[in-house]
Amino acid sequence: MSLISIDQLRSSERPRLPAWFKVNAQTGPDYLDIKQTMDRLALHTICEEARCPNRWECWNARTATFLILGDICTRRCHYCSVETGRPHAVDHGEPMRVAEAVQALGLRHAVVTSVNRDELPDGGAAIFAETIRHTRQLSPTCTIEVLIPDFEGNDAALTTICREKPEILNHNIETVRRLFPSLRPQGKYQRSIELLGSAKQQGMTTKSGLILGMGETLDEARQVMRDLRAVDCDIMTIGQYLQPTREHLPVARYYDPADFALLKEEGLAMGFTHVESGPLVRSSYHAEQQVVRTTPS
Repeated sequence: MSLISIDQLRSSERPRLPAWFKVNAQTGPDYLDIKQTMDRLALHTICEEARCPNRWECWNARTATFLILGDICTRRCHYCSVETGRPHAVDHGEPMRVAEAVQALGLRHAVVTSVNRDELPDGGAAIFAETIRHTRQLSPTCTIEVLIPDFEGNDAALTTICREKPEILNHNIETVRRLFPSLRPQGKYQRSIELLGSAKQQGMTTKSGLILGMGETLDEARQVMRDLRAVDCDIMTIGQYLQPTREHLPVARYYDPADFALLKEEGLAMGFTHVESGPLVRSSYHAEQQVVRTTPS
């Protein structure tokens, strides 16, 4: 397997944005309620920090993904718009404020993710666990999905979260094995696969996401799907990469909606219980529907 450099990826010709990527950006009472609640409680969302194209649709449907442990990441992935640098001190009041937001918004399914905090001994796992506990105390019927970092392979950190039994444990693989060292230089492909396998062994319903359009082939994407199924990953999301700013990796290819439909069909045939696949799909897109489909009533 030959490694590819970021300069090589950047040198490719940039394709034009297809017509099907037009998004209806409009606010409404539910959108404003979420925005005002997040501002009032001084909380972050990955929807805003990662410039998600579905923010208007999701917020108008009263769904949002909380971003805990601050908004500054210790890693620099070349496709992600979250700010990189030296994070602020851990805010120990944040888990309760997330729980208060979930309660105030009346959420039936809460998704919680974080920046990478590699400078912390547990990578922030204890804050995830506290957030789950507080949310369950204030909103006992709300299901919880956590989208976690790899914790640098720290098994104890993963166990800290699994012990709280979130309904879904998500860790995004993001790209194919060949591109992983270039696009996620502080991560490791096999480490991410093994984390999902370990979470499954601890009784979790597991989920992962793949971004297309960063220089991979469809056959490489299919291999990622097979690698995920080899560790019994339950749910998969597949979406199109969109360059967040001029400083980030350019789009190598825009896939046709038919390609996403085919990958969904193939993924279901591989044994995934749910595959959310489409140009605008992101990790938390239609997350509430996924938990209904994959957890017992």
